This record gives sequence, structure tokens and C-alpha cells, in this order.
Amino acid sequence: MLKTLVLDSIYVDTCEFLLHALPALEELVLIHVYWNGWDVTLSTATLKTLTIDSNSIVNFSFYTPTLVYFYYSGLIVEDYSLAEMENLSEARISLLVAQEDIDQARAPNNDLLDDVVVLGFENVGKLMNAIRNVQYLYLCANTLEVLSLCCETMPVFNNLKSLTIKSDESRGWQAMPVLLRKCPHLETLVLEGLLYHVTDKCGDACDCVSREDKGRSLTSCPVKVLEIPRFRGTMKEMHMIKHFLEYFPCLKDIKICIMENDPSQLGVPEECQVIADMELYEKLSSCNVQLLVSGNLYKKWTAQ
Repeated sequence: MLKTLVLDSIYVDTCEFLLHALPALEELVLIHVYWNGWDVTLSTATLKTLTIDSNSIVNFSFYTPTLVYFYYSGLIVEDYSLAEMENLSEARISLLVAQEDIDQARAPNNDLLDDVVVLGFENVGKLMNAIRNVQYLYLCANTLEVLSLCCETMPVFNNLKSLTIKSDESRGWQAMPVLLRKCPHLETLVLEGLLYHVTDKCGDACDCVSREDKGRSLTSCPVKVLEIPRFRGTMKEMHMIKHFLEYFPCLKDIKICIMENDPSQLGVPEECQVIADMELYEKLSSCNVQLLVSGNLYKKWTAQ
């Protein structure tokens, strides 16, 4: 019996009928599927892995009690009806957001937001509530910024052990303080990039704004391992690492990775300074600081 189904760039009339005909289906992949209508229901008692990559405005309703892996990349829609995801272990959420909507969300008191944008952004809170039992969570830069409008309804992620956030210089960290406080058992934090858009709502998780409560959300976070892939060697990144060392009370290991293909400002002089700074950070804290360099890049440095 069929256990894996991949639908790529096709038209689907009735999804319910299709799934009912596949009683043993365990993995479903939907890539740029064109649906007959605005509302799509995915109901199956056997599905374990669900991947949705959509560029259409579709309101999804889910009944997937055995689901353990969920990947969603798509536009923000007016409603998310998600139920029975109690066994979900890993989720990856990559929302597609227009720059115009981001600009409106950043406006003072959100005065420029129209009703449709407000409703869509707030409904992302429903999506987060549905996946609250996950142990491993990945959020793209768009998703993190959208969550800044869902802070009041942010659920507690009691089971979350590993959180990965992809940063972008055009997207903000406004939701980071609340998100960290909602992860009481977090062990590993992976920040794919430390460069982000600074706003007046940036919060106390970063060091970009001086304030008395700076670092407060970090001091309550139990994270033990911090991983920073795609390190570029900027002063801002160095200040952020120092900030994390000062305010994460349980931090034991920092792993900083420089890859050959990533844009970097490190030549030989800068590389020597970064290494010296890392050694100093390790001496001044109880944390094990590791700087990991790709083999080819290391050869280039040592050859100069």
C-alpha cells in the first residue's frame, strides 16, 4: 500500500477523497499545488510527515493525530484550523511576507495595518499554538518578525529542546524576548546569522539598545548550547556574542562556524583578532567557545 505521496505543481479538486483512498499514507508532500477553492482539509489518521510548499492563498484545516514532522512554507492566510498535533516532534515554519506588510507592522502602534493584514498576522498565533508540543522548531526571519504581533497569544513550548532561527538584515528580532521566555526547557539555540534589522521594538534579547532591563529575557533562559553558523566576523556579531556570554546563565558551549561560501569580512589580520577575542571571551567566562572554520577557508588563511 502507498505510504509516500508527492504532488508537485498539479491541480487537485478534492483532497479529502484522495486521502481517504490512501489508508496507509505516512508521508505527504505538497509543492505548489493548485486547489479547487479557498479551504482545504487534510484529514488522515496515519500521516507522520507533512510538507507544504505553497504560493497560493489557501486556508488549511488539519486533522493529523499521528503527525511527527511538519514543514510549512506559504503565504499568511486568514485562518489556520489545526487540531490533533499532540505527537508533533519537529516543525519548520517559513512564512512568505510582502515587504509592504512588514513595513506596516513596524509602524508606530501599527496605525497603518489594514484589517486583512492584522487578522492574518494575528492568526499566526493559532499556528504556533497548534505546534506547541514540538521538541525541535525552525523559524525563518519572516516568521520571527510576524510573531512580534502575536506576543500576547504566544503559547508556552514546554517540550522544546532545540530552537533554530534564521536571521536576515532586513528582518527584526522584536519577538525574540517573548519567544525565549516561552521556552522554559530550551537546551540548544541555533542562530543562523546574527545580523538583523534594528527597530525601536527590538527588545532586550540583543545589545543594540541600551536599557536598564537589557538581557532580562536571556537571564531566564536555560539554554546550554548556542550555535552560530554563517558567522561573518563583523563588530556587531562580536558584540552580540559577548552579550550572550554575559546574560545566558546556563550557557556551557558556543559553536561559531565560518564557511567558505558565506560572505565574510575576515582576512588574515581580522581573523587573528577574532581568534584573540574568542580566546579572551573563553577566559572571562565558564563557557567553552569554539570557532569552527571550513577546511578550504583555513587553507587560504594559512597560505597567506
